Amino acid sequence: MEAVPIARLLKPPEMSFFLFGPRGTGKSTWLNTVLPGAHRFDLLKHGVYMELSNNPSRLEAMVGAAPKGTWVVLDEIQKAPHLLDEVHRLMQSNGWRFALCGSSARKLRRAGVNLLAGRAITLNMEPFSAAELGAAFDLQAALTRGLLPVVHAENRYAAEVLGSYVDTYLREEVREEGLVRNVAPFVRFLEIAGRLNGQELNAANVSRDAAVSRSSVDAYFSILTDTLVGHFLPPYQPGFKVRERSHSKFYWFDQGVARAAAGLAGETPDRSWLGFALETLVFHELRVFNEVSGKRRGIFFYRTRAGSEIDFVVETAKRQKASRSKVVCIETKLSGAWDRRWEFQMRDMKVRGAVEVVKMLGVYTGDRRYHFDGLDVLPVADFLKTLHSGEVF
Repeated sequence: MEAVPIARLLKPPEMSFFLFGPRGTGKSTWLNTVLPGAHRFDLLKHGVYMELSNNPSRLEAMVGAAPKGTWVVLDEIQKAPHLLDEVHRLMQSNGWRFALCGSSARKLRRAGVNLLAGRAITLNMEPFSAAELGAAFDLQAALTRGLLPVVHAENRYAAEVLGSYVDTYLREEVREEGLVRNVAPFVRFLEIAGRLNGQELNAANVSRDAAVSRSSVDAYFSILTDTLVGHFLPPYQPGFKVRERSHSKFYWFDQGVARAAAGLAGETPDRSWLGFALETLVFHELRVFNEVSGKRRGIFFYRTRAGSEIDFVVETAKRQKASRSKVVCIETKLSGAWDRRWEFQMRDMKVRGAVEVVKMLGVYTGDRRYHFDGLDVLPVADFLKTLHSGEVF
């Protein structure tokens, strides 16, 4: 029996748009589903790439005498960024709408090309969300294998698929795009970055362990973020009279890919790894909801130099002259029992009053819900349902 396609939460706009996301997150499949009658051009196909690269004006003839409002999909647009000048012209002269799909927005910006001057909005595609998988969501599988569509489809071969994903990333994103001159040091860095998933960055330590220069480490992390396989989580600094951390955390876009990059895809994960994987999952779900809801709230972490921490701080309203910032605090724990000591930093932030803490949430791997004096403790599955129903922020 053919598998039923999993409906994605992301909805197409009525106007032209860029769609960015790492390879394998289902961008092309989604475009085929939501724009079934569109004219499609895949720039990974050599013939299409050569014809449009050598003669961008040929695009109009290839689409033909299509009416105003026609959708045109250009897949892997970062392969031929100069096409965007022709896209801009056709949007104005013919009234066509374009879906421009690729793996990096910043690669286009760095090429100094025409980004359509606000005539196209930007969407981001992530791996599957728990809300998309519904009853098929398995927390243990998500923590160990991640949520890439191709891994979900071939879960029996997850380790092999994830290993192949990292190899393909190195070959197609890094080597072919010429992002690094020497791949071997980048491969060493990649393994270290995989093991650092969910942790604060100390670039000097990474430089030493990878045996590369500090400037190379900065460049390598830029490659991971530019190709959307990694995200920095910045520290929140409300300005309390305590010494606050100023280094960002680094999270991979998928905990399964992080594990493969670390060379651990075939190993049984230990408890420490699973704890960071749970944080990675929650960060992923926060990003997905932020995107599909259109709220685009700032997401941070908070930690003092003494070690007190809040895993996620979502700023729901920015500070203004007459009002404080408003935040939601979320603490995640890989534990079947909730320890009230884990609430301390959230409650301390609320008492200090420099920001308005509108919600405090504990997320854990137990089964029971609790409410402790303004703080809700939720099992992971309950938290994810609450998040995607719009009740967290």
